[in-house]
Amino acid sequence: MAKASSFIVNFLRLNPRTVPNPNTQIRNLTIESKETSFIVKEIVKNQKPCEEQLNDSVRQSNLDIVKQVCKITRTVPRWEETLVSHFPSFNFSEPWFFRELLRQQDNVFFSLRFFHWLRSEYEFSPDFDSCNMLFDKLVEAKASKAARNFLQQTGFEPKPGSLERYLRCLCENESVEEAVDVFSTLSEIGHCPSIETWNLALSACLKVGRNDLMWKLYQDMVESGIGVNIDVGTLGCLVQAFCIDGKASKGYKILQQNLADGLVPDTVAFHKLIAAFCKMKDYGRVSQLLHTMIATDRAPNIYTYQEVINGLCKNRKWLEGFRIFNDLKDRGHSPDRVMYTTIIHGLCKIGELREARKLWFEMINKGMVPNEYTYNALLNGLYRAHNLKEAERLYKEMLEKGYGEMTVSYNTMITGLCSHGKTDEAYCLFEEMPRKGVVRDLITFNNLIRGFCVEGKVVESLNLLHELLAQGLQPSASSYTPIIKCLCQAGHIEEAESLLNDMHSQGLEPKDCTRNHLIFGLCKQGHVAEGMERFKEMLENQLKPQKKTLEKLIQSLSESDSFPTVSFYRSHFPGKHTTEREKMFAYDRVSHSSANKADEIDLESGETLYPGLSYGENQLRWGFIRKVYGILAAQLVLTTVVSAFVVLSAPVNELLRGNSGLLLFLCLIPFVLLWPLHVYHQKHPVNLVILGLFTVSLSLTVGVSCANTDG
Repeated sequence: MAKASSFIVNFLRLNPRTVPNPNTQIRNLTIESKETSFIVKEIVKNQKPCEEQLNDSVRQSNLDIVKQVCKITRTVPRWEETLVSHFPSFNFSEPWFFRELLRQQDNVFFSLRFFHWLRSEYEFSPDFDSCNMLFDKLVEAKASKAARNFLQQTGFEPKPGSLERYLRCLCENESVEEAVDVFSTLSEIGHCPSIETWNLALSACLKVGRNDLMWKLYQDMVESGIGVNIDVGTLGCLVQAFCIDGKASKGYKILQQNLADGLVPDTVAFHKLIAAFCKMKDYGRVSQLLHTMIATDRAPNIYTYQEVINGLCKNRKWLEGFRIFNDLKDRGHSPDRVMYTTIIHGLCKIGELREARKLWFEMINKGMVPNEYTYNALLNGLYRAHNLKEAERLYKEMLEKGYGEMTVSYNTMITGLCSHGKTDEAYCLFEEMPRKGVVRDLITFNNLIRGFCVEGKVVESLNLLHELLAQGLQPSASSYTPIIKCLCQAGHIEEAESLLNDMHSQGLEPKDCTRNHLIFGLCKQGHVAEGMERFKEMLENQLKPQKKTLEKLIQSLSESDSFPTVSFYRSHFPGKHTTEREKMFAYDRVSHSSANKADEIDLESGETLYPGLSYGENQLRWGFIRKVYGILAAQLVLTTVVSAFVVLSAPVNELLRGNSGLLLFLCLIPFVLLWPLHVYHQKHPVNLVILGLFTVSLSLTVGVSCANTDG
């Protein structure tokens, strides 16, 4: 039946003249009488329902063809040949047919394929409505790439509304660069997107880490007039962008300004601010944000406190994080596995292994299975506690759970074994990693290099460094520093300097300790001049040498007859620069006598307070003693002068003795002044002023007592 009806429809479409048209006959009639007029009216009257019935039949037949074509394109792999064989004389390029196909086809990609087939086989030129309908279908299916290709291939220009929906689709698929181009196109045609579309684009830029595009779009938004009165979504994006750029204070300021206008962003913006201020260690501002969230009906949830705990743990405030963690549980919150793992890691860092194990079993009892990070956190804690047996047992359990053959697990084991001097076992694990398909990252190499250097295995460390470079990994300063230290301790200064030059060629900035190791090694080998040159470079780069390095450098200078220390300092740091350098380290003068020759030091000369200490430290101690005794002497002198004046002056004595209220007030003043003395004891010069008042008030009472005491 389907084929028969299709044949009829095809026949009617291809041979429209075979259908008799009564209108032709009617127009050829000559209307001369009432009878003929009556006949014409009857024919026209009877022709209308016949024509409507015929059109309905044709439309139904066409719809049946469309449905058959849709079914064939969905179910038949090579439907192109099937369509040609089933409908050999049907014209698929009719615009009405393709529009109806778009309505009936559920999958827009089948429609798109049919569209390209029509263009290649029938030189199909779609009309505007067909293109716009297909484009809208692609956008509705979130097929942004297909929609973009469709625009490029057809040169079709969608309606502004369709283009804005395409823009939203691009933002949802995080294609922010294409979205910026669409914004420019909309601006050229004079269409301004809604503020919801702008906010979606701003949020997409933040998700992909393109803050530069975010600020560009925001500038365009302001220029278009939309950004004059921002809404909650825009405010949240601005706050997040400031936090990502490291300008949390600006984000907090704009938040406070808009809170006064009644705009309250979502919790994500608050979380970003909290994380940023935790990173800045501004916990007072974190507390203010938590109170603001409660006051603005954005009650902190488990993720809010997780940001606080993560911030505390990253700043090594493990106990504070653990306290908040326990408070959350007391309030009825249920921490997730990530939070448990974070706290277990922190407790293991500070050596609270017992508490960490309690949390381990607690999370298991709550139905949370430890993952690879939880296992590695506890494993690291066991190695820190030197509990090797328990660490091996936990590692076997981790292997049974399927978490052992991962990079992070191998790194933890290698670090733990190296920390206990088992570098051979650690190297076996290192060699095992590629055989099991586990990737060796930079941390793997650095941990093993550090372990070899602690045992003095310089050759093995250098081989690992060369292997690291051969694998194409980018080394870090931690890859070179242990080897340079080991070479300097062994006296191989030239090799150490060569590695330092390699660091510079790799674009790596040596750590402060790396420079200290090199200076120490140079001095140890007797190259004092080169050591001083390195020391000068550190000072010029505003780097502070270690105490051990300074002591070694001073000792080497003291033992050298060819380098007078004071003249050497002044020759390299003349004028004010010298004074600043010397004051920085409290070494404005260096003794030529060795510091460890305590028997040669005259203790009664007042030049050295404690034998064996450096000159700068002795000067600091002497300065503190002089200050204390100077203040005490000034108090005694002031007390003596005021008391003598009260005793020797009869009017003052009579006034104080005859007025008991005034005398009682003077007796109470010293006790009252004790409180500001405690509060402002570190506020100079307020502390000295209060101390002077305390001394004077005490001196008056002492003078009255002396004047009225016999004996």
